[in-house]
Amino acid sequence: MIFNAHLSEIKSYEPGKPIELIIREYGIKQNDIIKLASNENPQGTSKLVQKVIKQNAKFANLYPDDSMFELKEALSKKYNVTSNNLIIGSGSDQVIEFLIHAKANQNSAILTAKITFSMYEIYAKHVGAKVYKTPSDTHNLDEFLEVFKKHQNEISIIFLCVPNNPLGECLDADEVYKFIEKIDKNTLIVIDGAYNEFAKFKDIKKFIDPKKISEYENVIYLGTFSKLYGLGGMRVGYGVANENIISNLSKLRAPFNITTLSLKAATAVLEDESYIKKTLKNNFKEMKRYEKFAKKHNIKFITSYTNFITFFIKNSSEICDNLLKKGIILRNLKSYELDAIRITIGLRAQNKRVLKELERLL
Repeated sequence: MIFNAHLSEIKSYEPGKPIELIIREYGIKQNDIIKLASNENPQGTSKLVQKVIKQNAKFANLYPDDSMFELKEALSKKYNVTSNNLIIGSGSDQVIEFLIHAKANQNSAILTAKITFSMYEIYAKHVGAKVYKTPSDTHNLDEFLEVFKKHQNEISIIFLCVPNNPLGECLDADEVYKFIEKIDKNTLIVIDGAYNEFAKFKDIKKFIDPKKISEYENVIYLGTFSKLYGLGGMRVGYGVANENIISNLSKLRAPFNITTLSLKAATAVLEDESYIKKTLKNNFKEMKRYEKFAKKHNIKFITSYTNFITFFIKNSSEICDNLLKKGIILRNLKSYELDAIRITIGLRAQNKRVLKELERLL
């Protein structure tokens, strides 16, 4: 069977290995497995969310409220925007897909950093669009501007991952706002803020304000409930932008794209302030252990404003494979052509065991 030619250029996204796979392949008990590969919240699911899911499980036979009124109201209150400034997706990935289909095609291109979230490129290739990347691994806005000016007639979308996944670096908010003013208003700028809450906690200068983003003509902010809010398995993301952008994206959204329980869970977790604070405090307290370890062993790393840290280590693939046999799942970044390992910041006991095994291998 013949498929569209541009599919041959697409490499499938490689997620972190699931726990179930390690159980099957190595016969390791589930309680002995540590998964720090996909930047999930190690605190587990909020108790408030668990309660809400139990209360609403009996309604799983019904289609969800397609207006998503409760969740939009909660996000509107959080960011001081209106429901018309919001679109909800099955993870922020789905909103990225909407954006690509709304603005990119085989006659246009997108612009990203050299090393960043791979789904930007994958979705762009779905529609046959070109992908331009800056020379540096990390975000350099001077390079973004230079590449944009060179290919301005082609580039329809610019993706800024702030903070950046999988490296962890983060631009200052003022830098981003100044950059936006230099870009043609018909070019869409996407601010992927999947880890923005972590950056805000560490350094307020890094915080991108979704309210401010909604006031621009050509910019959208993306958020997710998969990281800080511990709902990776519920698949809820969102976009914040002006009404014109949102109304056009909404034409691409299928009905009932978010489940009843996912909507209830996302709305509830926004109210669980103790869970959120606990997550943020643990994250950056434990991150210092990894930074100390890296300095002790002369391992290169980039200061991270996220819930993960990336170590640049020789033979990273071999190290990851050896750790898998011990029931420790980290993210090997070979798919990015990097000799590096991305490690989600876990709980104290998890991190202690990971660092002990890493030291043994090193």
